[in-house]
Amino acid sequence: MNRIRKNYQNAVAIVKKCEIRLFEALNRISVKRMTIYAAILFVISVTPLLLLGRYNVMCIDDYDYGRRIHDVWISTGSPWLAVKAAVGQMTELYMHQQGTYVSCILMGLCPMNFRYETAFLVPVLMVGMFSMATFILGRHVLVRWLGSDKHQASLVMFLLLFMYYQVMEAPFEGVYWYNGAVHYILMESVLFLVVTLVSENALTRRKKAAAFWCFLACVGGVFVGGGNLVTGLQAEIVLFFLLLYTYVMHREKILYVLFPFLTFTSGFLCNVLAPGNTVKTKTLEAGLDMKLGYSFIPAVCLSFYYAAVFIIEWTNVLVILVWLALLPIFRRIGKQSDRNFEHPVWISVGAFCLVSAMFTPTLFALGEAGLARVDNIIQMVYYLSLFFVTIYWFGWICSDSDKSELKQPAGKQFGIFLESTGNIMTVMCMLLVLVIWILTANKNTYTGISALRSLIKGDAGIYYTEAMERHELYVDKTLSDVIVEPFSAKPALFDFEDLSEEEGNWLNQAVAAYYHKSSVKRR
Repeated sequence: MNRIRKNYQNAVAIVKKCEIRLFEALNRISVKRMTIYAAILFVISVTPLLLLGRYNVMCIDDYDYGRRIHDVWISTGSPWLAVKAAVGQMTELYMHQQGTYVSCILMGLCPMNFRYETAFLVPVLMVGMFSMATFILGRHVLVRWLGSDKHQASLVMFLLLFMYYQVMEAPFEGVYWYNGAVHYILMESVLFLVVTLVSENALTRRKKAAAFWCFLACVGGVFVGGGNLVTGLQAEIVLFFLLLYTYVMHREKILYVLFPFLTFTSGFLCNVLAPGNTVKTKTLEAGLDMKLGYSFIPAVCLSFYYAAVFIIEWTNVLVILVWLALLPIFRRIGKQSDRNFEHPVWISVGAFCLVSAMFTPTLFALGEAGLARVDNIIQMVYYLSLFFVTIYWFGWICSDSDKSELKQPAGKQFGIFLESTGNIMTVMCMLLVLVIWILTANKNTYTGISALRSLIKGDAGIYYTEAMERHELYVDKTLSDVIVEPFSAKPALFDFEDLSEEEGNWLNQAVAAYYHKSSVKRR
């Protein structure tokens, strides 16, 4: 018995020694190295999405917006005349259908109008642009407003981007569908860059740089003003508060913020007041014999309700684990920062109001929330707000400016616990994230795994081959009435509406008009 007890004690001692060495090794990992690991993880996670883009094709209302430009390109081969046709189409849409003047031009210039096989460029553009803009804005806020160092800020943003793209509400609409992505994802990307420029103007001491950034922000403001109304309303709110902050705190820099605000507002008003918006509303009301959307006050009130509903939905297991993994980093940023964190409640309320406001335009115009392509951008704003507000609360807890009993006991004890964990909590939570991400029972739960599954199983290749067979029929000038076979396989992420068996279906008619066929339908 003594020998068994002694062997047991030796084994326990060895395990404890290994545990101590493991913890010491983990705690020696620098933030810079963790940032590199996070960047690699993000790249690995989105690579299947980009590879799946190789099998992307034209779809849905890409045909409606691209028909005129495609005809001009086929008949003339002139890029200039194609752009001119896109501007002409935008003018007609502005007068009779919608005021989103920049989006209408961009939607007409779909790459597939010029070469059908270029659909692979869409995910590269959308993921690249949105990731870059989100990273730049997030890093700017973390460093310039919250006092983080650059490595910590980069670590937070890489993990946020990894998390977002794996739980993205509607990956097809935000990554692969050109018109849906260019109208929302691309516009939100430009807004993030504009906000970064305007914010930097409010804080920088370099006058020459501020003048150049002001010019870029003005151009970007006009661009965003001609996009979707959800991004537009968000831009109006954020730029107004940046203008107010600059007037109160840095009045000598007010012009650098005022000009972008005015140029955006002018463009946004041109968008909202477009004759086409009124014409479209009256047409829909006449056709449906009903009023669309809620009035202003109910739409605003319902926005808060839907914000709470979707925030709960978007705060899933993967998000919670990434948030927990970053808590020690958040606490470190708050503790080391020299910024003032005096109003955590108001900041939290303001962030919730901003997310809520993004639900208002669709409730006002359509009477509904939860449009997938819109939710993609609201989801990202929520995640950014969640991370920023958490850091702000840690900054308030760690601040020496207020010694109230409210934050002394629980807040500081929790902070001490996070500090004592070192890198252990971050590493353990991220290991759990990887286990859940890779081993989840439903392989279509997370986008990266779903895309990889479609590539390995061959669904993507089969789908693309059949899509190209359809295209061969579309461009066959000897065929007037085209009947296509249903897809025998399709990647789970490509969840768009397919052609109908009925010729009168709107999508069937759009494809028929695009290729100048009498009819197109699915067998």
